[in-house]
Amino acid sequence: MPKTKFKPVLHLFFFFIWVSIPCFSRPVITYPPQTSLLFSTDAVSILSFKSKADLDNKLLYALNERFDYCQWRGVKCAQGRVVRYILQNAALRGVFPANSLSKLDQLRVLSLRNNSLSGPIPDLSSLYNLKSLFLGRNNFSGTFPPSILSLRRITSLDLSYNELAGPIPANLTALERLNVLRLEWNRFDGPVPALNQSFLLIFNVSGNNLTGKIPVTPTLSKFNTTAFSLNPDLCGEIINKACASRAPFFGSPSASGPLGQSAEARSGGGGGVMVLSPPSSPKKSHRRTGVVLGFTIGIALILFSVLLALSVVKKQRVDSKGTKPTTIASPEVTNSNAGNSRTHIGEPPERKTMMPEIQRLKKSGNLVFVGGEVEGYSLEQLMRASAELLGRGTMATTYKAVVDRQLILTVKRLDAGRTAVTGGEAFEQHMEAVGGLVHPNLVPLRAYFQAKGERLVIYDYQPNGSVFNLVHGSRSTRAKPLHWTSCLKIAEDVAQGLAYIHQASRLVHGNLKSTNVLLGTDFEACLTDYCLAVLADSSSTEDPDSLAYKAPEIRKSNRKLTPKSDVYAFGVFLLELLTGKHPSQHPVLVPHDLLEWVRTIREDDVGEYRRLGMLTEVASVCSLTSPEQRPAMWQALKMIQEIKESAMMEDRASYGHS
Repeated sequence: MPKTKFKPVLHLFFFFIWVSIPCFSRPVITYPPQTSLLFSTDAVSILSFKSKADLDNKLLYALNERFDYCQWRGVKCAQGRVVRYILQNAALRGVFPANSLSKLDQLRVLSLRNNSLSGPIPDLSSLYNLKSLFLGRNNFSGTFPPSILSLRRITSLDLSYNELAGPIPANLTALERLNVLRLEWNRFDGPVPALNQSFLLIFNVSGNNLTGKIPVTPTLSKFNTTAFSLNPDLCGEIINKACASRAPFFGSPSASGPLGQSAEARSGGGGGVMVLSPPSSPKKSHRRTGVVLGFTIGIALILFSVLLALSVVKKQRVDSKGTKPTTIASPEVTNSNAGNSRTHIGEPPERKTMMPEIQRLKKSGNLVFVGGEVEGYSLEQLMRASAELLGRGTMATTYKAVVDRQLILTVKRLDAGRTAVTGGEAFEQHMEAVGGLVHPNLVPLRAYFQAKGERLVIYDYQPNGSVFNLVHGSRSTRAKPLHWTSCLKIAEDVAQGLAYIHQASRLVHGNLKSTNVLLGTDFEACLTDYCLAVLADSSSTEDPDSLAYKAPEIRKSNRKLTPKSDVYAFGVFLLELLTGKHPSQHPVLVPHDLLEWVRTIREDDVGEYRRLGMLTEVASVCSLTSPEQRPAMWQALKMIQEIKESAMMEDRASYGHS
């Protein structure tokens, strides 16, 4: 009877448990975030970065479609993956969060230069494809990021003008492909690593707290003293400063105690081994201590007397000449002052007061290096360089210069007559502004020079010629239009460069043509001669080859160059790409007839009529007669990127069905 009495109760209990299991277990079921199901991980990574680095919401990112992120500011994609992320001068404020941009494993170029990002630099070791990293002119703190040492493909590294401290890693030598290393104006201490990268062309560690003897390696010996300046405790043959030895005053180099360490032991070399002398007797020790103490006091008194006398003389000179602001007279004075009264170089206020003085020194008849560029060569070296004439234009003559048989530069000698309308001070101010423009699709401007009517502008040399040569070939060959995908790639690169100029400054290119679009090392299209046209006298004779690119409003009335006149030139340039015809041979046609003309010329692209039609439409709307009807450059860029994305999606779809 007891068994039958409890049987229904047990059944009811187990039934209740069975019914309750789904209710209790349901909350622990986890689902992946919706974003990972709908959007690319690259987009999520960028949004994660923005959430911490853009506290003022300067980046207006919206993600409505799967590939919208490829049109975001600073983003450049290849096959739907982010390969470049460039946010220079973007007014970002915040921190660089961990596990954000480090997930962009196809990233080649990362530039966050000239923002207000702070905190440590996160682990970037997963960016194994990264070639260029520009984090200069921020407020990053902490030590040198150790993860950078694992980026074996990196060629350009810029951590300058931050608050990084600690030693510069000795195993930087493992980054064998480095050709740019900029660490100036931080708080790094310790010795200079024995760098031996044969490709290193730009190097600067000035304005730190580095100490010890600079290693004499073939690589470091290439750079002049400015690359090491404002490190008072550096010495050695490279900077022509003898390393002070205390041995004559305190016994042999092997004497015991900190003052008796050998040079290798004090600077951290020699495997960290310190040579100690045998212990001396107490009587001798006391006698030596007395001698040393007396000698030290005597030296201190002499130095005090000398300093007191110098201060009195200096005060008398100032009083006799009246009050006058103190300026730096020469680099030698700067270095000696830094050595006698060492200041904490890392403080931002001192940075701001010293930099204008240093800039004034560079302008005393020497090359002026722009955009914080390192003085890698002098005017004398440039004048001694072997030169090859590349071409003559109405505004400048262009040379290829090889400095010291290793550094190749492009030097433009501006026509003194045509640029005489621009005064010396205005020329300097303009070149400083142009030098601040840094973008992958602009040929880097490195330096300029002017004296006695002579004006030079120095750029990086681009090895693969111009788009003019690519499109038109030599005169002995029949010009053939480029494949439409090549047209699209070049058009996007040029549009990127122009849009950057218009958005990052109030400048305009002013002289866009196929001879001023060069091909870089990876055959990327790069603009040259940008923003120089405003220096020339517009009333002088115009280059016939340039006239066809000029917007009607500029051609007729010599009006001021505007961003919309750049857009017009871009439309003409795009038609030149599509047809292989020089702009002087372009007919004046309505948009519909223009499309038929392009199709007639490109007989071999019958299957690409729709895509060619879209590109021709962009060229047509950009080259409209009325500037008000033309799009802005960023709008033209967006149109080209939409064509590219549409073509990529169509190709994927056709590949999936094949």
